[in-house]
Amino acid sequence: MAAEIVNPRSDSESLDGHTEPESGAEPLDSFDPAFALHRGGKMAVRATVPIRDKDDLSLAYTPGVAKVCSAIAEQPDLVHDYTWKSSVVAVVTDGTAVLGLGDIGPEASLPVMEGKAILFKQFGGVDAVPIALACTDVDEIVETVVRLAPSFGGVNLEDISAPRCFEIEKRLQERLDIPVFHDDQHGTAVVTLAALRNAARLSGRPLGDLRAVISGAGAAGVAIAKMLVEAGIGDVAVADRKGVVSRDRQDLTPIKAELASFTNKAGLSGSLESALAGADVFIGVSGGTVAEEAVASMAEGAFVFAMANPDPEVRPEVAHKYAAVVATGRSDFPNQINNVLAFPGIFAGALQVRASRITEGMKLAAAEALASVVGDDLAADYVIPSPFDERVAPAVTAAVAAAARAEGVARR
Repeated sequence: MAAEIVNPRSDSESLDGHTEPESGAEPLDSFDPAFALHRGGKMAVRATVPIRDKDDLSLAYTPGVAKVCSAIAEQPDLVHDYTWKSSVVAVVTDGTAVLGLGDIGPEASLPVMEGKAILFKQFGGVDAVPIALACTDVDEIVETVVRLAPSFGGVNLEDISAPRCFEIEKRLQERLDIPVFHDDQHGTAVVTLAALRNAARLSGRPLGDLRAVISGAGAAGVAIAKMLVEAGIGDVAVADRKGVVSRDRQDLTPIKAELASFTNKAGLSGSLESALAGADVFIGVSGGTVAEEAVASMAEGAFVFAMANPDPEVRPEVAHKYAAVVATGRSDFPNQINNVLAFPGIFAGALQVRASRITEGMKLAAAEALASVVGDDLAADYVIPSPFDERVAPAVTAAVAAAARAEGVARR
């Protein structure tokens, strides 16, 4: 029996009938709409075929289902045609890096994973299942996901702390023949590149003329740096808590040593603030605060993408004093760098052609397609489209599917 993951209720449906908290305490949702919306969860599973009588039952289950099982056993590729595998993604976390909350554990991560699943459905038409794992060991996570993989067409890794997330993604992609995508890395990088392409277009400068500084050498910072280099940026330096990541530092992890090998062509060292002097682009994915004096030292017409949530590294009102384009991760300011612009369409495109993996070329194509949606409406306060722009997902889906075919990872 096929099934479709859905939001279990409409806004007009009642929340009555659910068990109230014990001890007589007033339920949290009586005074907080966030709790009211989450009561009972944000999603459910419903059948997509009817079971109205014994004939329907005999087709959906025994004996009819046995024919399908036997056919798949003889021709394994038929699983894509006669089950939900080709249209469903596993959203996998261990709860170690949830939003800005940190290591809060698998149970506490579930509201976020449910949210991710319904965003997949709402914005990309892709079904997704939240899976929160009660383990944090790299080997255990990899083995668990490998064993779950036959049920899914793709794996979206979510909110797994660095540096383990890099190894987990790499090992899973090596062992599985379905797309594995760590959204905290690549989704952020795709949307950032799209916004930067449009900011550069607005200013009349090619990416190759720009020098960027990234605050944060975690999952997002590393992925953004890699993608900017792939896209042809002039130079990019990445700073962690100890300063700019450079080849002469002796305290680098293997991931940061690799990062140093392809970034910071200028050979900068020292603090983030010193690196910002004369820089064209600031990208914040670390939290913390950047002093106004450092922002003021950037090049004329600079771009400030301060993406930490809920508190940007540079407040927009400060950034606007010095920058030509300002973006944040928040929905209450223009130019929101929001991963929901990328991951639904990326997976939809990959699943559409049964891609075996998501390549760098597919991610670059997604960024280009996302940037192109803005078109002639480009302005300082509109370098990236809204998540609710209905053109976004189709554009990204088509571009990713075409790139998969061009790169030879498509199987239909």
